[in-house]
Amino acid sequence: METIKNYFFSDMGVMLERSMRHIFRSMDTIITTTIMPIALMLLFVYVFGGAIQTGTDNYVNYLLPGILLITIANSIGYVSFRLFTDVQRGIFERFHSMPIARSAALWGHVLTSLVSNTISVVVIILVALVMGFRSPAGVLSWLAVAGILALFSLALTWIAAIAGLSAKSLDGAIAIAYPIHLLPLISSAFVPTATMPLAVRVFAENQPVTSIIETIRALLSGQPVGNDIWIALAWCVGIMLVAYVFAMRVYKKRV
Repeated sequence: METIKNYFFSDMGVMLERSMRHIFRSMDTIITTTIMPIALMLLFVYVFGGAIQTGTDNYVNYLLPGILLITIANSIGYVSFRLFTDVQRGIFERFHSMPIARSAALWGHVLTSLVSNTISVVVIILVALVMGFRSPAGVLSWLAVAGILALFSLALTWIAAIAGLSAKSLDGAIAIAYPIHLLPLISSAFVPTATMPLAVRVFAENQPVTSIIETIRALLSGQPVGNDIWIALAWCVGIMLVAYVFAMRVYKKRV
């Protein structure tokens, strides 16, 4: 037990390396998490952008925060899929028979999600810069954006972990991704919520994604963030903590 505790981080690093290899070997993962959001950004900026009134002349500046969250949401189904596959193949039991930390394998998947999402987000921002995105934000604002995106990624990853560990079938494991995909679509990601019908607007303005998008948008544009940042942080941290507790319970029972 002493050895396991001492080498927890090294064990977790090995699990992270293992999971990252799976990511880079799967072109489907790369296409879904990176190329699809880029295609969506190109479509809205160059096809629909001229018809959408957002109060800004540079639509890509308005659109980018929502695309970043969509990029992260797109990866969630793969987290569930990889965890479900490891459970079904008995991979966790094999690891637990070795002198390694019991939670290292699970944390390897979680950190893989965080690292892969970071890579995807950086690629999306680089493409947005080519498309004309410009930001007056300083270093602190960019760090705040990075922190919020990391919290959002971790929150969704722990939700995906619950599904991946508890599902009885592959379809059940990846089904968690579908409602999560809808949240950025019914938000202020593409158009201001004021243009929506009343029922849709009420939902859009009071769901987690909108406050996160508005916070990131304000930070990148150099505008005051107001209360949105506290609402966004409360959503991210609250969801992450609750999902973490349930994921660890399911992990201990299932594995």
